[in-house]
Amino acid sequence: MISRRRVVLAIGASGLSGLPAALAQGLNPAIPHVAYLSQGSPANRGVFLDAFREGLRELGWIDGSNIVIDVHWAPAYDFPRVAASVVERNPAAIVGTCIPSTRAAKNASTSIPVVMSVNGDPVEAGLVASLARPGANVTGTSTLFEALMPKWIEIIGSLAPGARTLAVLMNPESVDDVYWWYQIQQVAKRSGVNLIRANATSANDLQRAFVGMSEQRVGAVITMVDAYFLNEVQRIVKLANEHLLPAIYGFREYAEAGGLASYGLSYGSYFRLVARYVDKVLRGAKPADIPVEQPTKIEFVVNLRTAKSIGLVIQQSLLLRADEVIQ
Repeated sequence: MISRRRVVLAIGASGLSGLPAALAQGLNPAIPHVAYLSQGSPANRGVFLDAFREGLRELGWIDGSNIVIDVHWAPAYDFPRVAASVVERNPAAIVGTCIPSTRAAKNASTSIPVVMSVNGDPVEAGLVASLARPGANVTGTSTLFEALMPKWIEIIGSLAPGARTLAVLMNPESVDDVYWWYQIQQVAKRSGVNLIRANATSANDLQRAFVGMSEQRVGAVITMVDAYFLNEVQRIVKLANEHLLPAIYGFREYAEAGGLASYGLSYGSYFRLVARYVDKVLRGAKPADIPVEQPTKIEFVVNLRTAKSIGLVIQQSLLLRADEVIQ
């Protein structure tokens, strides 16, 4: 099996890196500043940063008022240099939004608290000693979306029982792309389902991808959990529904926006959890003493209104399994 750790180490992500506005203006030493290290750019990953800021705001931390979020966008290969530069300014904490950025922060400092928000197993990646006892200066949250993939295929099979070929909407520029594609292929093989890739990195790509799905007569679509796609929730949902394609999504925000069904997390709730970790370390808690959390609230949401609009009849037994049915 391909190890997430090897995949993440082997591939980089395209992105932008620039001087944060807070640094250009000079940091007030009386106000804690938190470095935020992310791949990509505001255009394709800003949705997570916005959710993180909102989570901090709910805890009383207002960016630019009593805290400064020092944002760094960079490709994965450049994180060691960025992290070393960040550590020289001695932030109150560093937020790593992926395994490469968290690893770079950990390697750059053994004393500055590092709060991770990663996809994958942080123990396998060598970021913490264990989930219960992180043991050093790193703690935070992790997700294991690959564990949800069998349910995605099971649910979409129930929603569209005649579908033997599924399209998987993927972002080839994502650092996790190779890993995700490998994992979902393995699940599909065990389930006897045929998969095709539908790649998109822009709005025009999304349009072409859904036209291609219709032309290939796929039975349904799975949208991979990629930050860029969250910036395009409305567009993706609209295209899937216009093409009468049953679709399953990994974040409940899609179902709330009119997507047929979701099985997974609320990314807004998830980043509020990340913000709570930052709040704890800012108030003096030691990362070594704060257990790593993985989301426990996995929800199955069905949008019955959308099902009716695309001419889909959902079995009552499936609706009874749903945590929420949007009428």
